[in-house]
Amino acid sequence: MSDADAETTFRSLRWPETKGEPVCPRCGCLDAYQTRRPTGLLMFRCKGCNKNFSITAGTMFASRKMTFKMYLLAVVIFCNEVKGKSMLALSRDLGVQYRTAFVLAHKLREALGSEMKGMEIGGAGVVAETDGAYFGGHVRPANKKENRRDRRLRQNQTGKRKVVVIVRERGGKTLPGVFKTEAQAIGFIKQRVKRETILHADEASSWDALHTRYQVHRINHQEAYSTPESCTNWAESAFSRMRRGELGHHHHVAGPYLLRFAQEWTWREDNRRVSNGDQAKRIAALALANKPSVDFTGYTQRHKS
Repeated sequence: MSDADAETTFRSLRWPETKGEPVCPRCGCLDAYQTRRPTGLLMFRCKGCNKNFSITAGTMFASRKMTFKMYLLAVVIFCNEVKGKSMLALSRDLGVQYRTAFVLAHKLREALGSEMKGMEIGGAGVVAETDGAYFGGHVRPANKKENRRDRRLRQNQTGKRKVVVIVRERGGKTLPGVFKTEAQAIGFIKQRVKRETILHADEASSWDALHTRYQVHRINHQEAYSTPESCTNWAESAFSRMRRGELGHHHHVAGPYLLRFAQEWTWREDNRRVSNGDQAKRIAALALANKPSVDFTGYTQRHKS
């Protein structure tokens, strides 16, 4: 793909309603003429508000430094991986610094997460499963046996370990959330899962409060992993992808980044049957449809801590 082809692709993804014809992000005017700067950057001049704008103005890729071909390559590489992409490997593939790849990948995760913002799942006759899995906050055991402590006790933990709670429709969408404990996810589930949904959960006491709102089927994993009446295998399969991504690619996910990783993994799980090309177009379109990142705009300049 030439630079002109990549530019045309970005225009069609940014303005699909007008088939790539520019639309002013400030006033919405459709009348604009194009010009190029000496560097070759394509710019547009709105005849309505008399302001300049570019293809990526007001998007996740605003104030970009790389070419359109590099951004498309980054999105395709990001989609190629099944369980996640290492930031070090991405930086080597693109020939950029680690920090550049780190920020770019997190912007793509933020774009994926925008699909889940305010999303409700379930409904009449819909069966969904909920479960939780803990990530981050790993405590390494001491070298000598006499110095080792029981890492299951709260006083011997780092305080960074959090639980990812997901609600997954059977054959449908997956909704993730990050909390300190499973019990804190009850309000989140009641707000985002419709009342008529049939829920399946394990025997953890954290899910007892769900009986007041939903029809809940419980399974005791000490006796069986699944029964004809209940199982949480769909939720467990999503967690298996998360765990493999943590151990095999990222090695450490915790703190403010954990939710973005959880949203990426669940998005990959829900779209595992979608072709690579459609995934790449969808992610690029989401990044161009969203405003500049709330977490990583100015990260390189240390405007964000």
